[in-house]
Amino acid sequence: MQRILVVGVTGAGKSTLARTLSDRLGLPYHEMDALYFDGPDWATNDTFSEDVSALTAGPRWIIDSLGYPEVRDLLWNRADTVVWLDYPKRVIMPRVLRRSLRRTVTREALFGGNRETWRDWLSREHPAWWAWSQHATRHREVERRVHDPRFAPLDTLRFGHPDEASAWLASL
Repeated sequence: MQRILVVGVTGAGKSTLARTLSDRLGLPYHEMDALYFDGPDWATNDTFSEDVSALTAGPRWIIDSLGYPEVRDLLWNRADTVVWLDYPKRVIMPRVLRRSLRRTVTREALFGGNRETWRDWLSREHPAWWAWSQHATRHREVERRVHDPRFAPLDTLRFGHPDEASAWLASL
């Protein structure tokens, strides 16, 4: 486990798990949303693909992502391990709702200095809407990829509940 890709639907806890793994294993962690959004009004990084390519050319890293189609295959080709947080909606939705509510109320600065707002809750791009509407699609995408011979050999660790992921982390 030197090049780890942590995947799952929005709100699964990818970033939290990736940060914890980084601390435990001493691997550099790169948060994809922070690489992608680099300015106000959710401006995107013009050199995103090149930046991700440079980061993943290194021998050791942890990245949290399933999105970003422009780098998806690159990440899966360069990873040696996939940690899949394959949690049901009944686990995901309370998590993403609590997180978004906290971020909105506290005006927490996010990637590129952006913030979640009350108006954002009405958008189909809002994390809560995205987690709900994309859950099945994301599940199928990861399922297909973990069995795709183009990405072999990949060690895949699949956790169906946060307790399973916690037990695994405790064993490291």
